[in-house]
Amino acid sequence: MPISRRHFLLALSSAAAVSTLNASRPPAAVAAEVSAGLEAAAADHQVPISVIAAFCVLNHDGSNSQSGLPTTLVDGSSARQARDAAYGGSAPAPVDQLGEAVRLSGRPAQEVVSDPAANLQAAAALLADAQRQSGGSLGQDTDPADWIAAATLVSGRPSLDAQTSFADGLRERLKQGTTLKVGRDVVRQPGRSVDRTGSDRALRRRRDRWHHAVPSSSPVDAPRDLGVEWVEAPYLQTGAGVGDYGNHDLGDRPRSPSLDMVVIHDTECSYDQAMNLVQDPNYLAWNYTVRSSDGKIAQHLRTKDIGWHAGNWYVNTHAVGVEHEGYAISGTEWYTDAMYRRSARLVAYLCEKYRIPVDRGHILGHDQVPALKTEGIRGMHWDPGPFWDWERYFSLLGRPLDRGTTPAGRRLRPGSTVRILPGFAENLQVITGSSAQGTLDGSPTSCNFVPLRTAPDDNAPLLVDVGQHPNDTPTTDVADVGARASAGTDYVVADVRDDWIAVWYLGARGWLRNSAQRPVVRVVSRPTVAEIRHDDTAVFGAAYPEAPAFTNAADVVEAPPLVYRLGRGQRYVVVDDRPATDYYRAQTFDPDTPGDHVDIVGRTQYLLVYLGHRLAFIKRDDVRLHR
Repeated sequence: MPISRRHFLLALSSAAAVSTLNASRPPAAVAAEVSAGLEAAAADHQVPISVIAAFCVLNHDGSNSQSGLPTTLVDGSSARQARDAAYGGSAPAPVDQLGEAVRLSGRPAQEVVSDPAANLQAAAALLADAQRQSGGSLGQDTDPADWIAAATLVSGRPSLDAQTSFADGLRERLKQGTTLKVGRDVVRQPGRSVDRTGSDRALRRRRDRWHHAVPSSSPVDAPRDLGVEWVEAPYLQTGAGVGDYGNHDLGDRPRSPSLDMVVIHDTECSYDQAMNLVQDPNYLAWNYTVRSSDGKIAQHLRTKDIGWHAGNWYVNTHAVGVEHEGYAISGTEWYTDAMYRRSARLVAYLCEKYRIPVDRGHILGHDQVPALKTEGIRGMHWDPGPFWDWERYFSLLGRPLDRGTTPAGRRLRPGSTVRILPGFAENLQVITGSSAQGTLDGSPTSCNFVPLRTAPDDNAPLLVDVGQHPNDTPTTDVADVGARASAGTDYVVADVRDDWIAVWYLGARGWLRNSAQRPVVRVVSRPTVAEIRHDDTAVFGAAYPEAPAFTNAADVVEAPPLVYRLGRGQRYVVVDDRPATDYYRAQTFDPDTPGDHVDIVGRTQYLLVYLGHRLAFIKRDDVRLHR
């Protein structure tokens, strides 16, 4: 994992640190120490306590942690070594927070990184010094907003873009309040109104002046102040055949085909490696890449053109692909605050410009993309994985996932439509798996899904996805998405028993725990629901046209029914009641080839629905719609 992203206070997200530091100490004791440490640090260095708390949470980027320790200062020397190993030296050099904090606090480095009280004292000393250097006033009762610019300067973020994102995050934390979780205990700091200050506005003006130096002729399609870099993916012929070319296709989106989705990916490699791959004509291209360390964004394709990123040609033709540097198995270490914020700015812009609905059926993970054929289901990708915080991401998009829902309470009954909203920090699930990038030992960990079982019992087997497990049983492996309902997705209740509800999922009843003490769903206020009219109803991985829509019989392309079958009376929530029925034919390098680079449109009407963890298409004639 890239140490250059882990800033300042004791590692909230580090299980190793927790076991070492707190092996014999109950969480309540750590919570009390953190609370007392905050008060002492604020008094000793004359820094508002809310500023210290918010600074801690943002610096380790682990507000979802269960340990309750504050955060970790960046050790400039070791961070540079880790950066060079992870990024090949391309990422901005991290600021040496640790060395400066040790100097200012007068405490040994080992004490600063291992003792909560010393850690908070060092953070406060760093903040106070930055405030003095910037000409601001000290004092516990000073306006926290007046500290944002100073805190940004010692945030460990080297670029203007990353510093501005940090300032946004700090302002949001001060406004909403800060909660440090310590096991089942919490240390809270209340929120308050926060206005922009003169120094804060100066930071933005400095960033904007830098961005306006970028030539206006750039093909970049993004907010200007994001400073997106153009790193072009090649469109080149790679062999003698007319179909030998790479690494994407030319299109005319959104006119043809339409542009309806954004697919969120992770790279499974470093940012530098991703830049090399996307510029290789023999590989494949996607639209944007977001760097982990600072949220830097590169664009590779003009939005009109089509990347080969989703593993489903229909989705490719209708989607923008956004890759995020990182590895899904260790996502919490890679998915940083800067990455979330800058990615959300980009995606919100794209959705507004191209009229893409801001919901979990149109802004989806690669792990939700269906296979085109049954034999491809097991090989479909599962990024960005269980550690991408969808609820946080949609809040940054300006469309919180609880919008349009109400608390479930005791009103759930068969036929209710529910949205999966388990939270992230408090949603602890068993996940296993191992790779060169990380190991998950099955200890309950924060994640974005709830598991589905065959019966209302915690010991019941997981629901079987017959496409993913045709001859074996489901598992808790990090890559096994077959029995998972992800945050923000919608399902129809099939049954209710005590603290359990069953939802229609992959043609079966999938049971999930939803207790009054720990609710994980909310009721969707105005859903569109498809009721299956006949047994053995087919589902599809694409909305391809019927055969007569193709001019030449030899050109017909079909998406055969997938292995799943739906029964009469089952109900599924509709994501899109009018998805395009089309097939974009692009099989030659020359865009002027007769009959190629054309969008073939059919008459068959489909619906896009939440089928299971992945989306799927069903034919409009096979259902009754309830709105």
